[in-house]
Amino acid sequence: MLRIGLTGGMGAGKSTVARLLVEYGAVLVDSDAIAREVVEPGTEGLAALVEAFGSGILAADGSLDRPALAAVAFADDDSRATLNAITHPLVGRRTMELIGAAPSDAVVVQDVPLLVENGLGAMMNLVVIVMADEQTRVQRLEEFRGVNRADALARIKAQASDEQRRAAADVLLDNNAGADDLAPQVRRLWEERLVPFERNVRDRTPAHRPGPVRVSDPDPRWADQAQRVIARLWLTCGADARSIDHIGSTAVPGLAAVDVIDIQITVADLAVADALADRLADAGFPRAESVRGEDPEFAVADPNTAEPGGERRHGSADPGRLADIRVRVEGAPEQRFALAFRDWMRTDDRARAEYAAVKTKAEAAAAGLEGAAARAAYLAARNPWFDEVRDRVPGGR
Repeated sequence: MLRIGLTGGMGAGKSTVARLLVEYGAVLVDSDAIAREVVEPGTEGLAALVEAFGSGILAADGSLDRPALAAVAFADDDSRATLNAITHPLVGRRTMELIGAAPSDAVVVQDVPLLVENGLGAMMNLVVIVMADEQTRVQRLEEFRGVNRADALARIKAQASDEQRRAAADVLLDNNAGADDLAPQVRRLWEERLVPFERNVRDRTPAHRPGPVRVSDPDPRWADQAQRVIARLWLTCGADARSIDHIGSTAVPGLAAVDVIDIQITVADLAVADALADRLADAGFPRAESVRGEDPEFAVADPNTAEPGGERRHGSADPGRLADIRVRVEGAPEQRFALAFRDWMRTDDRARAEYAAVKTKAEAAAAGLEGAAARAAYLAARNPWFDEVRDRVPGGR
């Protein structure tokens, strides 16, 4: 099962995306619909609200009078806290019931209006955010919902900013042009990312990128992408992780890199690493093959050994965001070297330029090849440099 968090500001077009995904086969879990459901007449939710705020919040037919509830529940912080204490657990419980009832191979889309504001992204395998310019959103709210301009602007300003949404988004869908332009984006998302992502999670298979080895120009998005992966890993690992760090070339601002996010999870010992394997796989980070000496930048001893020099390697099931995740023992040589090398690259301009040149030559050496052959050629051209510079890395030994 794959859990997708879907959100966007008022008037951005989130409901349109949800509808399209359902047409393709997704299971929709709508937070707004659940919030209404749990306070319908006869529910424990409505009874609890009446007990807390009085029968004045009821309409003549016994249903909830939402404006009347808002008048009393949002009057002060204590009242708002009471409202949240009643409704949030009920919404959460019903949400989990619906998710639990979905097929094991489902793509579950959770439509959550305040996903960014409430920091819920780490709970999802992927966060999809629908974006549109403020003026476009205001115009839609005026035209299609009858909201006056001043009210529309006030509501938009009360929500997360576009910058906050971009930082939280794994996928941004541009809905400035309207449904005709949005629909192809949603189809590509479904076919090229969500379907293979779900299959990879179910099969416990890391995603991979076929074709030649490509060294990409520095991408300022790598840092945010890594932090989203790290947040999910922390939620999965909990106290079993001593630290979780962005390492490798994508962790070095201004350095060209193969577009794979490298993450290091530090644990107390390999028994903890092995105990994490199923949890990581269920969260979308399945075990990956680890080959001795495969990558000297993070050279490891035999990964099957119980000695402190070993590691466990995981990948990402997400074809749209490849990641190489190493689970390593605290204080082991490769665990310390990964951090030391990253910090050296960040602080030493000459070393960074030198490594960039090595990458360019290695990419040229692998030109014309694909898959394992390309990677082998790339590493064969790059590896000798690590043997030469290891003693130059402060704290690298």
